[in-house]
Amino acid sequence: MTKTGNGKPPNRVGTTDVECLENAVGVLRALDYRQGGAFSRDAVHVVKTVSLLLHWGTVPGALRSRLLTVLADLHNLLGWTEFDIGRRIPARIRFDRALDLAAEAGNDSLVANIRYRLARLALHHHDVDGGLGHLRRGQAAARRSGSRRAQAILTVNESWALAMTGDERAALAALGRAEDQFEKADTWATARPWEAFFGATDMAAMRGTVLTELAQTVTPRHSDEAIAQLRDATGRYGVEMSRSLALTLIMLAQNHALQCDFDEAVRTGTEAVDLAHGLGSTRTKDRLAPLARLLRGRTADRGLLDRIDRYRAAPVT
Repeated sequence: MTKTGNGKPPNRVGTTDVECLENAVGVLRALDYRQGGAFSRDAVHVVKTVSLLLHWGTVPGALRSRLLTVLADLHNLLGWTEFDIGRRIPARIRFDRALDLAAEAGNDSLVANIRYRLARLALHHHDVDGGLGHLRRGQAAARRSGSRRAQAILTVNESWALAMTGDERAALAALGRAEDQFEKADTWATARPWEAFFGATDMAAMRGTVLTELAQTVTPRHSDEAIAQLRDATGRYGVEMSRSLALTLIMLAQNHALQCDFDEAVRTGTEAVDLAHGLGSTRTKDRLAPLARLLRGRTADRGLLDRIDRYRAAPVT
């Protein structure tokens, strides 16, 4: 990267510069998966760097789309971290900015991923119609991009949204479509960085998530299969996906509570809270609320309930 002699931003951007920025985003994304959104604020500094390059540097035409993609991906990541620390409006602003940049870059795969994350934001706040709208627009972008992985991510999340409405038939139909899409995973192209998290482990966790939702909105009979899927996922998540593991353990505990196996619910819930304490995430706090409701008044063991209450009341650091 050529630098000017007066301390101004570099005047020409090369492939190596873009690769360095892409690698920096990868490091920040890995940190978010492992430790939660409160640990990824350094991404703001990378955003400033990329913005300066786009506005003041000389960017060859062949690299401009790639640099726009880096900036869109950064805003996408920042939106996710804002969501993870409970800042809904800043998250939405970041995601909207990411959408504009991804569209300018002509990157439909990234547009699909941003729509998926906007849907997750909506669903977390019980806006199912909004979530389904984002998922369906994301599916259109995924089809344009040809990314089968993106299509599977969006379809299985559509299944979750439908399960939240209690529409068992539609939810299971969408889950079936997602499973059909996932069966062809060995033919998928190499994952783009923003969708690389989604493999066999996350698919098992999402199956378990859909069935957990149906167990609560329709009938507890779905809990048996949910437990099998969630156990499979928890056995495969490593420390690099600590937040996903914590969220999956919480759902596993919920299913044991729905089956009135409170000893196992307390054991698994305790493991989830132990892990969640090391995360900078409000989502783990929010997801513990249904478990606490299931346990309250139904088990003599107040220890876990007290820990959940204290953890949920503590600020994210």
